[in-house]
Amino acid sequence: MCAADYIAEVLNQAQRQDPDQPEFQQAVTEVLETLEPVVAQQPEYRKAKILERLVEPERQLIFRVPWQDDRGAAHVNRGYRVQFNSALGPYKGGLRCHPSVNLSIIKFFGFEQIFKNALTGLPLGGAKGGSDFDPKRKSESEVMRFCQSFVTELQRHIGPDTDVPAGDMGVGAREIGYLFGQYKRIRNASEGVFTGKGINWGGSHVRAEATGYGLVYFVEHLLKDAGKTLGGLRGIISGSGNVAIYAAQKAQELGATVIAMSDSNGYIHTPEGVNLETIKRLKEIERKPIKKYINQHPEATYHENCAGIWTLAADLALPCATQNELDEGSAEALIKNGVTAVAEGANMPTTLPAVKMLLQAGVRFGPGKAANAGGVGTSGLEMSQNSTRLRWSFAEVDSRLKAIMQNIYESATQAAEEYGSPGNLVAGANIAGFVKVADAMLDQGLV
Repeated sequence: MCAADYIAEVLNQAQRQDPDQPEFQQAVTEVLETLEPVVAQQPEYRKAKILERLVEPERQLIFRVPWQDDRGAAHVNRGYRVQFNSALGPYKGGLRCHPSVNLSIIKFFGFEQIFKNALTGLPLGGAKGGSDFDPKRKSESEVMRFCQSFVTELQRHIGPDTDVPAGDMGVGAREIGYLFGQYKRIRNASEGVFTGKGINWGGSHVRAEATGYGLVYFVEHLLKDAGKTLGGLRGIISGSGNVAIYAAQKAQELGATVIAMSDSNGYIHTPEGVNLETIKRLKEIERKPIKKYINQHPEATYHENCAGIWTLAADLALPCATQNELDEGSAEALIKNGVTAVAEGANMPTTLPAVKMLLQAGVRFGPGKAANAGGVGTSGLEMSQNSTRLRWSFAEVDSRLKAIMQNIYESATQAAEEYGSPGNLVAGANIAGFVKVADAMLDQGLV
């Protein structure tokens, strides 16, 4: 059986086992379809069933999360933790709280996390977790009670050398504080078991900024190989959470003009560049929709339907909101308007057909598992600081983050060239991450 037929067989098997998990199937397909040249050259991977073992999590945890609201009414949500692969080190991956969360989405994130973590060069396995709990419009006390209930079950499955969760959508510094506090109370141990902690109690500088900053550092290398810099470029960034805000901040520091940002309802367009202080206040302090931006900046326009942001003319597009937000129609509009580079700040925000369109059009494309790995890279640095009871300065962590993103770019570029797809960083990132994990799995035997 040739490598292509073998990969098709593994994909078919995954489809038969989990036919109701479209997001997970999309992630598996995107990775495995790029691995044909590796599997063809390394028959030991097939013999050891590396692909079959990779697509099956080492452990899947599903549990109920009962909590009480401020009126005394009881509620029950569903909690998840999928510990996907620990070949390179303890499981590492965020917790997402959003009504859309289900097992398919958690498995998709966890599978992607395997390769993203491998690319950082740090000793981290891949995992993901979360709940269908919606923290929006909940009081501080309700969020705290949910977090305490959630970690009361999760605590038995995590630890600093076992599984180290972080935050994600709906889980920020506030939620990490509640989760860590309850863990410490139950386990009677102050351990580096969560990342994204407060700077005064074990957190790391740059953690809040890391994914957004790292994305832009990656884009710098992407543009450099095309003979360009960020100076003078016009960018559009979907989303207005941590990743989007700090990507916009770093892009503007390096000379780009961010002309549009969005939230789940719509987007603002301001040709002279967004005012980030207003965005931060609206989203981080007041927790208001982005359309309120135009009340203070009448020169900007607001448009319903956040997908419309991709129809604007720009040199740089950074999808930083959610999965599958940039589809074929959006890719076509970006290409028509002359976009130079697209880099993913969110996890799998670009559909597979849209990725292929962008690559075929010669657009420089940075896949999420490489371009947005700065967050988990800095989480790994936080783990190192916790282990040694040290704290590094902002400048030192930022310098290490830059080095991690440069190494990721170079690893992906080298792997793409070595396996016959020069310039294709989707293939390069998948292959570079896969080889690290696969070789570790071979070394550790059939486990």
